Amino acid sequence: MLLAELLDEWERRCTREVIARADAEGGDAADRIRRVGQLSSSDDLHRIDLAVRAWARHDESVAARLRRIDNERMDFLRQAFGTFVPDPAEVEARSTLMFALAIGRHFIAADHPARTTRDAVALAAEHLLRPPQWGGASG
Repeated sequence: MLLAELLDEWERRCTREVIARADAEGGDAADRIRRVGQLSSSDDLHRIDLAVRAWARHDESVAARLRRIDNERMDFLRQAFGTFVPDPAEVEARSTLMFALAIGRHFIAADHPARTTRDAVALAAEHLLRPPQWGGASG
């Protein structure tokens, strides 16, 4: 039972509350995506998320729950990107890249000339949040 309660807490703190707060604070879609990134990037939330991911590698019920929550997170990104990116393929690409950046940023060990890793990640995120210049990937 304690493990289920831990997963409930992770789901609430790392996903539901973050998205609800970003939505409540308003702004355009890019602002909401930025806010979700800022709120979920705190060290304590990110450590919890990484621990659940490690746990899911060894427990199928945790893996199923992680998949459901990751799908909720991706749905948030798809909806938000879809408000200013007209091409569905580009929406999927940007959503996937933003999600991968959020999950994997702490695993990047490469040097970034004249930047910290944090600055390089922020630059990459801002690049993904730019409106398309040619009407989408196929335009």
